[in-house]
Amino acid sequence: MHFSNIAERVSAGNRITDEEYRLLESEGDLYQLGFLADTVRRQLHPENRVTYVIDRNINYTDICISACKFCAFFKAPDEGDGYLLRPEELLEKIEETQKVGGTQILLQGGLHPDQPFEYYEEMVRLINKTGIHLHGFSPPEIHHFSTISGLSVKTVLSRLIAAGLNSIPGGGAEILNDRVRQLTAPRKCTATEWIDVMEQAHTQGLKTTATMMFGHVETSEERLEHLRRLRELQDRTGGFTAFIPWPFQPDNTALSEKEKTSGFGYLRMLALSRIYLDNFKNIQASWVTQGPKIAQIALSFGANDFGSTMIEENVVAAAGVTFRLSEQEIRRLVTDAGFEPAQRLMDYSIVI
Repeated sequence: MHFSNIAERVSAGNRITDEEYRLLESEGDLYQLGFLADTVRRQLHPENRVTYVIDRNINYTDICISACKFCAFFKAPDEGDGYLLRPEELLEKIEETQKVGGTQILLQGGLHPDQPFEYYEEMVRLINKTGIHLHGFSPPEIHHFSTISGLSVKTVLSRLIAAGLNSIPGGGAEILNDRVRQLTAPRKCTATEWIDVMEQAHTQGLKTTATMMFGHVETSEERLEHLRRLRELQDRTGGFTAFIPWPFQPDNTALSEKEKTSGFGYLRMLALSRIYLDNFKNIQASWVTQGPKIAQIALSFGANDFGSTMIEENVVAAAGVTFRLSEQEIRRLVTDAGFEPAQRLMDYSIVI
């Protein structure tokens, strides 16, 4: 199988195999991969539209028992300088978001050792009263709630849904391979447990996103394993709305000696993801880690979504990356790249 044969198959809308992915990765240059990824994007999105969402990333606590080596944000419980947002602080942040046209809250936090599951249920009920869409609690958090409560993941999810949870973010995936997870985050849920949370969520009607944080200790084969697990789950459930690949930010982490992924490396991985994940309709550009110019280029390498305005962002900022964009700036960047900008909701319906 030669590169040209695979390119013909991709252009015809056919799914590539793992072996074909490996060949694209090893033999495809940046421009070839970009062309193929753009072909897939245009097949899925012939309307030439690039979407974005107005939301706020609220981290309700930085106290965490996981101690992931790639995280510069967390505080160990015994450090004494961690925080836990008070209900009035949470409501104030939501009110600020709604005043600037925000439609959702991305709610995530550390794995706090002392708060009972009922604490998180009450937090969801409180947020639900505001009327904003709650995109909250990544799979490691859901798994943590199951562990501290003794309840099954299925029950945890059903109770959170009853309290008002609307969808689940794809955080905590990193690389869905247990060798990598043991090296970087041994106290966090396993790859299979991450997948199980998402499958349970999809089964109960929750839509979710999926992420991949690459460029640390993983191999190219482990990146492929990650994509394969996501594609297989999407085949089973169809519950993922989008995929967001982003490169590891090493500054201020226990892996600070690692070299940062270049814009070149990011665009290659983005393109490969778009080509391989044929059953994911939407791929997000990562301007938060790459900056606005690379994010613009990403729109020609398979991405059809510019992500969030990120009114507030703490985790990546803790690693020394502090890009900020307003809605007006996002719309200008999208327009300048040759696309029509459109505000969306979590399910990718367009805000009129």
